[in-house]
Amino acid sequence: MSRLSFLLLGVIALSMSASAQYGGSHGGYEDHEEHKDYYAPPHYTYEYKVHDSHTGDVKSAHETREGDVVKGFYSLAEADGTIREVHYTADHKNGFNAEVKKIGHAHHAPAPKQHAPSQHGYQF
Repeated sequence: MSRLSFLLLGVIALSMSASAQYGGSHGGYEDHEEHKDYYAPPHYTYEYKVHDSHTGDVKSAHETREGDVVKGFYSLAEADGTIREVHYTADHKNGFNAEVKKIGHAHHAPAPKQHAPSQHGYQF
């Protein structure tokens, strides 16, 4: 027997031994009927706030999730000076539902003054 044949036979025997030791080609799970479900329902809480007086960016949000039920709210300062506040819930049975509130009174910038046509303007 040549050295190559002997080496090849040794590698085959070693791989068969390892396969038998660790349960064959199925990783040792073919005879186990117990199944463990490692699924855990989603659960989280997050929150953020921004208050930038330089840009006027003012907003916040808060949300929680327990399994398939999501509850939260967010608010933001609108350009007209009001605050938009939204409270929402979402679940598999009822879908997404939101209640939107506008808080405060809108402030509008005065309209630019209209100038009368010039008496000395150019005519085409």
